[in-house]
Amino acid sequence: MVTSQHSALPQGKLFINGQWRDASTGKTAPTFSPTTEEEIMQVAQASEGDVNDAVEAAYNAFHHSEWAGMGPHERAKVLNKIADLIEASADELALLESMDVGKPLQFSRTFDIGFIANLFRFYSGVANGQLGGSTRLVSPAEDGQMPLAYTRREPLGVIAAITPFNFPMILSCTKIAPALAAGNTFIHKPASATPLTALKMAEIFEKAGLPNGVFNVVTGSGRIVGNALVEHPKVKKIAFTGSTEVGKGIVKSGADTLKKVTLELGGKSAHIIFDDANLDSAVQHAMFAIFFNKGEFCMAGSRLLVQRGVYDEVLEKLTQISNSLVIGDPLDMDTSYGPQIDAAARDNCKKYVDLAVADGARLLMGGKAMTVNGKGFYFEPTILADVDNSSRTAQEEIFGPVLVVTPFDTEEEAIALANDSEYGLAAGLQTENLGRAHRVAHKLEAGMVWINTWGQFDSALPFGGYKASGIGREQGIEAIDSYTQTKSVYANISK
Repeated sequence: MVTSQHSALPQGKLFINGQWRDASTGKTAPTFSPTTEEEIMQVAQASEGDVNDAVEAAYNAFHHSEWAGMGPHERAKVLNKIADLIEASADELALLESMDVGKPLQFSRTFDIGFIANLFRFYSGVANGQLGGSTRLVSPAEDGQMPLAYTRREPLGVIAAITPFNFPMILSCTKIAPALAAGNTFIHKPASATPLTALKMAEIFEKAGLPNGVFNVVTGSGRIVGNALVEHPKVKKIAFTGSTEVGKGIVKSGADTLKKVTLELGGKSAHIIFDDANLDSAVQHAMFAIFFNKGEFCMAGSRLLVQRGVYDEVLEKLTQISNSLVIGDPLDMDTSYGPQIDAAARDNCKKYVDLAVADGARLLMGGKAMTVNGKGFYFEPTILADVDNSSRTAQEEIFGPVLVVTPFDTEEEAIALANDSEYGLAAGLQTENLGRAHRVAHKLEAGMVWINTWGQFDSALPFGGYKASGIGREQGIEAIDSYTQTKSVYANISK
């Protein structure tokens, strides 16, 4: 068991109504290190009864706790305190994230922590001044009186989030922060493979002074815990990040209770390099777009489209720079590339490489499983050239470090190739032509488009998908719409 790396692992228990408790059945399951393949700790596996307890706690807290009646300034103070505590616990949170996910510590510490702290600060500002309604000018009433008409933005109630393994802290906090800012109560079901930071964050929320029941964590399987949350009539909204197929199932299961649903789903994002781009910069961004977080990144630039005049040069530069990745122990700050989450994810990468080669693609680098010191679910950084955009490897989400590269001739062809996908989560382009940059960005069917960069985010900027990549938006003021409902008040007062 992995215990030497850190002496303050979170409690492997459920957090319900302000209390840490075992699952009602006493059942636990291990979480494993993808780097060493060893058990990290045992984690409680919630039953349907435990889920119901969490929902009832959140429901009662919404209707009866001081959270329900708390003013915006007081709620903003709590969110700011959460941000302070995240920063104070930065080293601990980053280490747990890297142990659990296999993410290089240099990214967990420098990117993830600052991002989630900024999320809570951003939504503290939203809670402070952007959650009110507005007055409206309406026609006079029949008795000639001029009525007062206004809107109110009100919270939904109990929110449940079901989050994935690849960015446990970020992809939970993009849901928790706006939900709490709006005055809702919350239940978090983290991925079974990566529960550590979800449990540690519950400790932070408790320390920040959230009333009992406002925030709850139920760990366990999606089949039991996830389904129970989706089907529960007192859960008013499901916020989900994960695969498109699971997202479709959530929509169907939640229909009986008419739940609000936001879905951030799969992607197969196109990254276009035009012949007028700064090629040295372009290949840097192309490498980051696919190999960041070892390709377990829903917005990975996994399809690289390169204009034919610079195709060979880009392939050469990209292969050279990708060979500089430091593959190793994610807890070493020099490591820039870690293992896949488990053996199945690693083997899935190999399956798609074999498919591409059988279809005629050229394997430029990688393509095999590997280990570090004889351990770990590593898969080599992989580049496949001359890939047909209609092939399975180019069309299906691999969720790993496998880049497919396809040539194109014209701007119109690049746009057509980029949009020839069921997904529309992200896209990007590299060009020095300002007119082309915005012209192409406007035509790409994606919820996020990067120009001369990749993977840049800000709390103020919403993200979410087109087509099969999802429903709704996270981050920005736009996220508040999915955590609130609008009430119109029409008052005809004669005295």
